[in-house]
Amino acid sequence: MARALQAAGHACQVAAPSKLLRPVGDRVKTDARDAMLLARLARNEDIVAVAVPSVSQESARDLVRAREDARGSLMAARHRLSKLLLRHGHVFDGDAWTGRHEAWLRAVRRDLLAGGGAGTLAAFDDAYDAVTHTLARRDRLDEQIAALAADSEFTPLVRRLGCLRGIATTTGFALAVEIGDWHRFTGSSIGSYLGLVPCEYSSGGSRTQGGITKTGNSHARRLLIESAWHHKPRYVAGTTMRQRWAAAPAAAAERGDAGNRRLHRRWQILTDHKKRHTVATTAIARELAGWCWSLAVMDD
Repeated sequence: MARALQAAGHACQVAAPSKLLRPVGDRVKTDARDAMLLARLARNEDIVAVAVPSVSQESARDLVRAREDARGSLMAARHRLSKLLLRHGHVFDGDAWTGRHEAWLRAVRRDLLAGGGAGTLAAFDDAYDAVTHTLARRDRLDEQIAALAADSEFTPLVRRLGCLRGIATTTGFALAVEIGDWHRFTGSSIGSYLGLVPCEYSSGGSRTQGGITKTGNSHARRLLIESAWHHKPRYVAGTTMRQRWAAAPAAAAERGDAGNRRLHRRWQILTDHKKRHTVATTAIARELAGWCWSLAVMDD
């Protein structure tokens, strides 16, 4: 609707409801009062506008969030299958969902076929089919994302973001389309936008900080939290990382190498100070968001 109004030549702002200045004691909400409030805020230029995505950005965001839904469905389907087997005493010793695990699942099915009961066998087949179909669905979406990341308006940004560890094609493309216009942030404000900064209750000489605010884009926040774990192991620029650097500008590759070294050192410092893994990961993710911003606003 905002794009249609702007195309028709009308000035249009999408207001962020949480940022509207409303009197604390105002307990009456009607359309007329809301219209007067918005008109007054617009006249005083006190409306905090939401960035309206373009058609291509919204389309790419739909694809990324469909992949996110498929990931969640796959995890749930795998859990249902594993818990079904656990109830019947079948426990796999090793890494799950590998080739060896698939062979073990086929062996378990043969055991169920031999004497596990028709109902249990039918439940196993249904759960296994759900895993297989959801995995194929996720892989199809990954192919679509890879194709767009290789040839679209987001390609230069995805390649620059890929200079950091933990940000491959899928993650880089998702960050690019979820955040959109990176120039509206700074290196210090992007962490606040993503809800990666601690909440604070301070008054006078007392200062109390709590957990992170978890505001803003939850999809991008989850991706950065997952990417932060990749910076804990010893940093060695391998073949995959050098291939990503080769596809990006030299300045971005140099910046990415500096970020990788810095984030690994931060992991070591936080580990030496006996910080909990959840706290350390969030701190690394907040700093990683700043490094991503520095690469995103970099000129090609």
